[in-house]
Amino acid sequence: MRTQRQPALRTTGLRKAFGDHVAVDDVGLTVPAGSFYGLVGPNGAGKTTTLAMAVGLLRPDAGRAEIFGVDVWRSGVEAKSLVGVLPDGNAMPERLTGREVLTYLGLLRGLPPGVVAERAAELLSVLELDSAERALVIEYSTGMRKKIGLAVALLHAPRLLVLDEPFEAVDPVSAATIRTILRRFVTGGGSVIISSHVMALVEQLCDHVAVISGGRVAAAGPLAEVRGGGSLEEAFIELVGARAEVREGLAWLTS
Repeated sequence: MRTQRQPALRTTGLRKAFGDHVAVDDVGLTVPAGSFYGLVGPNGAGKTTTLAMAVGLLRPDAGRAEIFGVDVWRSGVEAKSLVGVLPDGNAMPERLTGREVLTYLGLLRGLPPGVVAERAAELLSVLELDSAERALVIEYSTGMRKKIGLAVALLHAPRLLVLDEPFEAVDPVSAATIRTILRRFVTGGGSVIISSHVMALVEQLCDHVAVISGGRVAAAGPLAEVRGGGSLEEAFIELVGARAEVREGLAWLTS
């Protein structure tokens, strides 16, 4: 079966420019099936743009992306059936309740009504959103929007999850719940890609990692190889480069 033989995600030569600014420049990544893959980089490095192109939300200027061997742009419907996405911004129908969002998007994907109802109820309960299921999404906090976005990504039982900053603005208890869900997903044969600025979180969860800087891949591979003999944060700073003037400036703040 093709999805078992192929990497969960493979990108080749992805490039995207916005005017004169090249946001992503020749990015190639291979995410092994069954892996928990972390994507890290400084602000503006091109992480979000790379993920958006990889899952079919943003058309690249050049390059290609494949999900389990299925070309994202030539066979979009098939590719998108294999992936659940929590995108940057997490836009969704805001004048619906959380349950209505899950019902609407589940039916839109062609899932049977009974399956949608059962999965929606379970996701709302596990993610602790059942108490707010009658509230409109526009009334949700940022953390609640992250959780309903994750529920949407999981609803159709994908084989790959691509999550852009899934723990941002999420409280510690909910974050622990999400970590448990994602670990179970990988243990059950799924694959996960997360972007994050929190190096300790990536080290705790991920077995593979890629560092992106200036729109290019600075390093990629198993976590142990990328971080070498130190921590991921130390490797990250060495790869990306720290700004000495920030460390040495701001003398006027000291007494």
